[in-house]
Amino acid sequence: MEFYIELLLTVHLIDQQKLPEAISCAEFAIHRSIECGQKRSAEPIVAKVYFYFARAHELSGTLASIRSQLHSRLRTTTLRKDHEGAAVLINLLLRSYLEQSLYEQAHRLVSKCSFPDQASNGQWARYLYYLGRIQATQLEYSEAQTHLVQALRKAPQHGAVGFKQTVNKLLIVVELLLGDIPDRALFRQPQLRATLLPYFQLTQAVKTGNLARFGEVVENFGAKFQAENTWSLIIRLRHNVIKTGIRMINLSYSRISLVDVAQKLQLDSAEEAEYIVAKAIRDGVIEAVIDHERGFVKSREIADLYGTLEPMRQFHQRIKFCLDIYNQSVKAMRFPPKSYNKDLETAEERREREQQDLEYAKELAEDDDDDFA
Repeated sequence: MEFYIELLLTVHLIDQQKLPEAISCAEFAIHRSIECGQKRSAEPIVAKVYFYFARAHELSGTLASIRSQLHSRLRTTTLRKDHEGAAVLINLLLRSYLEQSLYEQAHRLVSKCSFPDQASNGQWARYLYYLGRIQATQLEYSEAQTHLVQALRKAPQHGAVGFKQTVNKLLIVVELLLGDIPDRALFRQPQLRATLLPYFQLTQAVKTGNLARFGEVVENFGAKFQAENTWSLIIRLRHNVIKTGIRMINLSYSRISLVDVAQKLQLDSAEEAEYIVAKAIRDGVIEAVIDHERGFVKSREIADLYGTLEPMRQFHQRIKFCLDIYNQSVKAMRFPPKSYNKDLETAEERREREQQDLEYAKELAEDDDDDFA
């Protein structure tokens, strides 16, 4: 009861912008839980105290100063098998690292800590989002996309609009980096339409391969992208825009000079266009050959797609996605502990039942003999 009152007082002080008092109140509750011990029933409340303790420090700009304290409490909660407390503390540490762009330290924490399966869906959603951010920064776009989609599935169906907006922004950029185009229906959702408008314009620029349009979007919304921690990923999209433009030129022209390619892609020189086209050919983006002497690009006939390994890769990706959803659904199911065997009989009870059945069978056999006699 005392922990709950202290939690309510901490939240009230944060709402009133009395951050030093909120920090002191949360610290008092945490120290009391360490010195006096805490019951299992109080673990979810103490976990929320950890969260608001870190939130008060974050609003004060001193979140990094409590990192060692969070690590110490994480060790204690892990040893006590406090799953909710451990989940909250891992997420708070990841948030602390990502706030200062310490992606290497965050990756090291993820690799050395196992996130508890018994954690609530809210903590799982936060953890998967942080994991997606780390992997996107480390160029692991496929894994980042998978974890971001899972974070959206773990999020509440109704509410948590801000969290869904943040995850969708990062997911759109990751999908563009993978060469995919997000579904247009995503940008039409009422709760996402306004906040995703810059990303919709960015998607249009990448889809059409318009480098000038891409530059305009980056220039107009650069401050917004930096505030939303997607700027470093969006800068990488320039290569995707160029690749898309080269692919469209390859489909439109059977033969085109490198000077015209440079003009269409708004590059500085034909030599730069030649380098970019050669790299696209090597990466398998287009099927073409370059005539260096005459200075033109000649497209090859498109081979039968079904004669390649691409359909198998697509099927493998979709099957893996379905299996991941199944595994996550199984993990999300909860059952009362040891409820499956409460109605099962013990070995002694089974022996008694078999003995009774044997005696009953003998009595029946004796009654049949008496009837014949």
